[in-house]
Amino acid sequence: MSTAEALAPVKDRQKFYDRLAPQNLAPLWEVLKGLVPLEPTSKFIPHVWRFKECREFLMEAGDLLTAEEAERRVLVFENPAMPGGSRITATMYSGMQLILPGEIAPAHRHTASALRFVLEGNLGYTAVAGERTLMERGDFVITPNWAWHDHGQEHDKPVIWIDGLDLHMINFFETAFSEHANDKAQMVQRKPGESQARWGANMAPFQMASPFGLTTPIFNYKYKASREALMAIAAAGKPDAHRAHALRYTNPTDGGWPMPTIAAWLSHLPKGFETKPLRATDGQTVIVVEGEIEVEAGDKSFRATEGDVIAMPSWVWRKYRASKDAITFTFSDRSAQEKLGLYREELR
Repeated sequence: MSTAEALAPVKDRQKFYDRLAPQNLAPLWEVLKGLVPLEPTSKFIPHVWRFKECREFLMEAGDLLTAEEAERRVLVFENPAMPGGSRITATMYSGMQLILPGEIAPAHRHTASALRFVLEGNLGYTAVAGERTLMERGDFVITPNWAWHDHGQEHDKPVIWIDGLDLHMINFFETAFSEHANDKAQMVQRKPGESQARWGANMAPFQMASPFGLTTPIFNYKYKASREALMAIAAAGKPDAHRAHALRYTNPTDGGWPMPTIAAWLSHLPKGFETKPLRATDGQTVIVVEGEIEVEAGDKSFRATEGDVIAMPSWVWRKYRASKDAITFTFSDRSAQEKLGLYREELR
């Protein structure tokens, strides 16, 4: 009998498998293709959430319960491919949060790293490890893992931002911890802007270690400065064929990504510019900060404008075209993938 010929009929094999199951055993040869695929096949799909619609629901939530009752008044972006999973991509959680005038979202801390990207409102604040920072539209604000943080608004307009957390990576490793503070808001111990002065002006203390371990010591990357840098490089040369004009946010201690698990960058697409197709293994969340873009992702296409949020799953071909001059903010799990030696991309 040749090695290619079957040794036993299917029914006999199934009887064998049925005897394995009670022993908590399984035949690898029956599941190998699913465990080791030829290439990634994401369970998630591209999707866009419209800012206008989400904002209406969020303001309605503001009439139903306080920020303190909710702890965090957030509408979670749930990828349509996994309803109830609290996932925008395979590894990332994201949602839209509201703080109304006079409110405080109580102080707590957790092992998940978090980012905030401000969509609307000025003069709200986030406090991190005893220092407050004002949150203005376009600011990229970081909460390092296990750092105490609370949010508030002492002025007369609501503040709305996008949250992004590595919750599902943390939960995968079963390393999630959290703790609530005894006080509603933490005591402010440092002057506003202290972190920016130490680390954010192309200067640094002689002791280069970040107080937040592997996370950047800068916890508010101000949009005004980031936008000016982005537009300066846009004026100085042609856009990259696949990424347009793009600058990544960095950790000043080592030049790497701001957080050990989350990468973030800002892009500018001039009106009429269309990127060439690209796919990558990181699951991305894209926020339109300014302008309007047309998106092709796999077999889907849609238009996105200011404040809209886009889920871009792993290993899906995508390209963007700017209907108007556009700026986008993107965050993803690329930082974690690179550290693990897993990140890959392909260009056309």
